Amino acid sequence: MVPTVGNIVPRYQVGCTKADTSKRYLEGWHKKQSSTDDVRKSKSGYFTAFGVDLSPDNMAVAIVYFVQGVLGLARLAVSFYLKDDLHLDPAETAVISGFSSLPWLIKPIYGFISDSIPLYGYRRRSYLILSGFLGTLSWSLMATVVNSKYGAGFSILLGSLSVAFSDVVVDSMVVERARGESQSTSGSLQSLCWGSSAFGGIVSAYFSGSLVDAYGVRFVFGITAFLPLMTSAVAVLVNEHRLTPGEHAMSVSGSGFIESSIQHIKQLWTSVKQPNIFLPTLFIFLWQATPHSESAMFFFMYVSGCHNLTQVCNYSISDGVHDYCLLLCGS
Repeated sequence: MVPTVGNIVPRYQVGCTKADTSKRYLEGWHKKQSSTDDVRKSKSGYFTAFGVDLSPDNMAVAIVYFVQGVLGLARLAVSFYLKDDLHLDPAETAVISGFSSLPWLIKPIYGFISDSIPLYGYRRRSYLILSGFLGTLSWSLMATVVNSKYGAGFSILLGSLSVAFSDVVVDSMVVERARGESQSTSGSLQSLCWGSSAFGGIVSAYFSGSLVDAYGVRFVFGITAFLPLMTSAVAVLVNEHRLTPGEHAMSVSGSGFIESSIQHIKQLWTSVKQPNIFLPTLFIFLWQATPHSESAMFFFMYVSGCHNLTQVCNYSISDGVHDYCLLLCGS
């Protein structure tokens, strides 16, 4: 018999056996695990992708990025249209391409407009709808009435403006959602965005060449005109508080707009002048300013490929093969 002192029981006698201790431990662990699962279910009942809940709001962001990627469907069609239909040389094609990139050079202005001038009480939703309609208009013009290099340049410029504006708006939405979150959550949200854009790019790369070859460039422009409407459609899923009439009037007033713009410019300059932001920005500027050979390479591959194919066809003993080769090369 183990002696006791008063009413105090030795520590090794608490909890009768080792098996009882293990049983109580497992019961406590299962209880804690079940309560954790209940919390997870109560917080979100949505599916997840890249570690992000696919709520309607996040789905809207992912679809906007998907549209940005899938709009590459018309890139090959534009190149062939400028070369074959409008008979532009590489220099003129490069000018139109450079002209269409102008909307991407003034992206901070879109942020100022979106933050300072809400449309119908919304700073994000309204501009996404407007961007989608603008993109549909630009590609509809390319599919129907554009027959000159000036019209093509203007329509491509509108399409580029549509994508650039929607990119600024959706980027601001991502920043707002990532603010205050952990680094892993922010990284997961970025993975969802870039994964959606990459998936759209893969889809466009797979179908662009076959559609141009089978139906022609105008048909591809017509299909592309429907894609920006997805941006307008999913804009209604954006979870955004609508401004009251008083807040709206203050935002659109002249003094309020000027003060807001000045404040945004100061904040932008404060951020840009930091070395860890300025140096990468300078690198990106120099990288983008470096001439690229996209248009020249396209013409080189086309002309060189047709030259070699024509040489092969000239030695062909079949008239059918010879005629088919000449048809492919447009001569």
